[in-house]
Amino acid sequence: MGFLSDTQNSVKGGAGGNCAIDALRTLARRKQVDSANDKSSGHHGLARALTVPHLIAIGVGSTIGAGVYILVGTVAREHSGPALTFSFLIAGIAAALSAFCYAELASRCPSAGSAYHYSYICVGEGIAWLIGWALILEYTVGGSAVARGISPNLAMLFGGPDSLPSLLARQTIPGIGIVVDPCAAILVFLVTALLCVGIKESILVQGCVTFANICIMMFVILVGGYLGFKSGWPGYELPSGYFPYGADGMLTGASTVFFAYIGFDSVASTAEEVKNPQRDLPMGIGFALSICCTLYMLVSAVIVGLVPYYTMDPDTPISSAFQSHGIKWAAYTVTVGACFALCSTLLGSLLPQPRILMAMARDGLLPSFFSDVDKITQVPVKSTILTGSLAAFLAFFMDVEQLSGMVSVGTLLAFTMVAVSVLILRYVPPDEVPLPPSFQEAIDSVSRRRNIGKNPVCDAENETYSDTSGKKGPEIVAIETSIDFPLLEKVTGKLNFVMSEEKRRKIAGWAITVTCVGVLVLTSAASSASLYSPLRYTLCGIGGLLLSTGLILLTWVDQDHARHRFGHSGGFICPFVPMLPIACILINVYLLINLGGATWTRVSVWLVIGVVVYTLYGLRKSRLHNAIYVPTAHLDEIYSSSILP
Repeated sequence: MGFLSDTQNSVKGGAGGNCAIDALRTLARRKQVDSANDKSSGHHGLARALTVPHLIAIGVGSTIGAGVYILVGTVAREHSGPALTFSFLIAGIAAALSAFCYAELASRCPSAGSAYHYSYICVGEGIAWLIGWALILEYTVGGSAVARGISPNLAMLFGGPDSLPSLLARQTIPGIGIVVDPCAAILVFLVTALLCVGIKESILVQGCVTFANICIMMFVILVGGYLGFKSGWPGYELPSGYFPYGADGMLTGASTVFFAYIGFDSVASTAEEVKNPQRDLPMGIGFALSICCTLYMLVSAVIVGLVPYYTMDPDTPISSAFQSHGIKWAAYTVTVGACFALCSTLLGSLLPQPRILMAMARDGLLPSFFSDVDKITQVPVKSTILTGSLAAFLAFFMDVEQLSGMVSVGTLLAFTMVAVSVLILRYVPPDEVPLPPSFQEAIDSVSRRRNIGKNPVCDAENETYSDTSGKKGPEIVAIETSIDFPLLEKVTGKLNFVMSEEKRRKIAGWAITVTCVGVLVLTSAASSASLYSPLRYTLCGIGGLLLSTGLILLTWVDQDHARHRFGHSGGFICPFVPMLPIACILINVYLLINLGGATWTRVSVWLVIGVVVYTLYGLRKSRLHNAIYVPTAHLDEIYSSSILP
């Protein structure tokens, strides 16, 4: 039996020097799931100190920002009306689709890096780099935007917009008109220092702040509910009914409030610091998202019931709703809650980024400076200080409000690739793994042992190991057997099974590709309202046909048996595959396309910079640059051979 895999076949077939194919093969190279056998990493590990309560604090604290205190008024007035609660429910269900996908991959591949890590294992290095690069932008701009939102809320507590002490108040630099925000920069530095102390201490503080924010939200729910029952819920007694904007308005509101659920993915970035990731990560993600959805729905149900939706103040909906019932002091309580929410979200924004940089540096795509872990605190201190300083600089000098839309691109791209990774893991998991050149001797030894006693036939094709540079390793000869001997019929049956498995993988791989193309065509056509109607409907039909074809094929084709052995076993299993991941891809791609041309223009500039950085550094410095790919079936034998004297 030979050792060749599909990728190795392509290396042999591309010996003529096809540069384009070689480049695509380089972008598609995939790394191995971290394991005890992976001796080449040589990095100092992070502290495994987190449990389910810590993960819930991270998820809830990173998700519930000050937006909920404003979002309910804007969406209710313009889109949903009293049906705002259903908009939050639909958005929560859509976010849960991504949460299911994250939960499976986080428990199977519990290492730092989140979506970047999963994409590198399942999709390839090129896509993983773009995801990691986009997440860097997301967390940097997101953290800066959150920090600049804190000072106006603090000023309200002191009596008005200009009530902060001069040392903390916003100032305009004469001549250039730049508005600097010292308060935002100081808060970023304080959070950065906290993150450098240790992961457990940081999460303890975030948990306390998040708990205070939840208490204020419970105040809004309980006191608002009392006022609603006392006044007869005037917001629901309207001639326009519960759905004044119809089902379309409710769905439009759901697509808007969906971004209020962004943040639970921060839980996955701490996978390497969880004591029992197979059990705790899925529970942490699930509980955090459930708590957020419940709080959102209760707050929205109370507020839209206190006052008619068309009279809501879009800037201060909760405070104005309480003031209409004679409770003016509630404005201070809501402002305190907004400050707590922003501080917790700031910590949640700055926490994942150093870990993503660390994961990329471990893989050789960034300088090793970013992968250094402090031996005392067991956190990536250098990366934390650098990212915190950059976020503080942006928060101090720049009004990042126009860049805030770019935050959503990184998140939605990550959500999409995580769902694609689940499909790949289930149907076409990697059947070969990269090993560093230091394993060459062990590979040669295994290759020689498997050739002992075998007589190659004259027409047999020699099979070889190959590395990503195109070099061939020791030859392994494929043996042809004759079915004239009954004893060999079982062997022949196994070979036939291998051929059928290869065909199944090809069908599944094409089905995933067709599904993704169909989603892209369908969502692009559906979002192009200015497109000529017949052409638009035709493209929608083509996209829907491709999507349906891919879904039917994936439903018909068996999932790969190797998925049970992929990564760390015993964790969460995503249900309703392939339907659930495909629905997740469809929702996220639709939201991506509808972010607007200006946002995509800015993001494209950032991604082009990322391509340049990858081409000049990561492409050649990658740990997989000279890796030797071997079939997964023979990995244990190679590892055993490498430790023999």
